Amino acid sequence: MRKTTLALSLSLAAGGLGMAAQADEVRDPGIQGLYSADALLDADAYLMSDPDERIGDVEDVLLDDDMQVQALVIESGATLGLGGREIVLDNEHYRLDARTEEDGEPVYRLLVDASAEELGELPEYDRDWWEQARQNAAEAWESTREGAQSAWQRTRDAVSGD
Repeated sequence: MRKTTLALSLSLAAGGLGMAAQADEVRDPGIQGLYSADALLDADAYLMSDPDERIGDVEDVLLDDDMQVQALVIESGATLGLGGREIVLDNEHYRLDARTEEDGEPVYRLLVDASAEELGELPEYDRDWWEQARQNAAEAWESTREGAQSAWQRTRDAVSGD
């Protein structure tokens, strides 16, 4: 478990969350650049336009093959852990307010860049979303692979004089 948390924390720091504080006065230079996945999970999520409007909490972190964070899953509308809707937030739909408590532990608040109406339109994290995301990733990989092969062939042809 420790290795998994450490690896995920390192991947979050290396490339992922596109995290930024909302304003300079909430920025905590002591934790910028390295983020804890453990502290991020269950972090409260708020509307950016109304930072007092709690909309849920972070339920999951979705990584790609390069261990880059692609999205967060927010559980919204749950009461005592029941009946909530899990929504997928792409990286461009949120920012992270990162602070350090007096005991040195990181504390995060997720600020969601969407209105209450837009939240209802965000994709639900379910099997259909998962299958579509996997298919999109496979298609993107195939397209990249084909593009790389044709670029290699053009370079080879140019060098050989064909």
